[in-house]
Amino acid sequence: MKQPLAYIHPEAKIAPNVVIEPFVTIDKNVVIEEGTTIGSNVTILEGSRIGKNCKIFPGAVIGAVPQDLKFAGEETTAEIGDNTTIRECVTVNRGTKAKGKTVVGSNCLLMAYTHIAHDAIVGNNVILANAVQVAGEVVIDDFAIIGGTSAIHQFVHIGAHVMVSGGTLIGKDVPPYVKAGRERISYAGVNSIGLRRRSYSNEQIRDIQNIYRYLFQMGLNNSEAIERIEAEMPASKERDEIILFVRNSQRGIIKGYYPDKA
Repeated sequence: MKQPLAYIHPEAKIAPNVVIEPFVTIDKNVVIEEGTTIGSNVTILEGSRIGKNCKIFPGAVIGAVPQDLKFAGEETTAEIGDNTTIRECVTVNRGTKAKGKTVVGSNCLLMAYTHIAHDAIVGNNVILANAVQVAGEVVIDDFAIIGGTSAIHQFVHIGAHVMVSGGTLIGKDVPPYVKAGRERISYAGVNSIGLRRRSYSNEQIRDIQNIYRYLFQMGLNNSEAIERIEAEMPASKERDEIILFVRNSQRGIIKGYYPDKA
């Protein structure tokens, strides 16, 4: 249903069963696929690509030009996967020439006032709670959950199945399967509850916990920890994913527990 009180550019490509509520603005070079609902006062700008069965709530802005002074008007996109919910006043900016696109995957929930900056890549089944601020070129892998009002520094990589507590300043890479929080951000254990909900076995979770004991609780540096993990822990998908993440980290991974100051 295309609402007569909305503005839709004639070059926009919109599936016939998309619901568009009053006072929506849809620019040229926009694609919106089947079953999506666009709430009132949503603005969808040039370069936006929105998948099937998404729900976009009032006040959201998708595809605005990047807040990057190097942006020179190049043709880029902001891409939203299928079955993703975007709540009130969320902003998702287009990419720049750095990556060419900003991506939010499928089955995600972006709660109210979340911001996704240029060239960020958000995986599938990710939850960003209210007012999470995601800087440019951040990567967030599948099934991560970021607590409300957290701020993620540019270029940070957050691994799969991570859970970060609300209000956290995230300036280092967060490896997969862990919980993190505190100020400054540090390791807070393995996300065992989340992993059980996603059908990880007790044996898999125990192996992940043992791997992180090498990295965070034995007083080893990362190179020493990886060497011992490879020598002493059985090969597995989870082991190899953690090792690869740590080796490829550009900003360095978070640290282990910081003792409380008296």
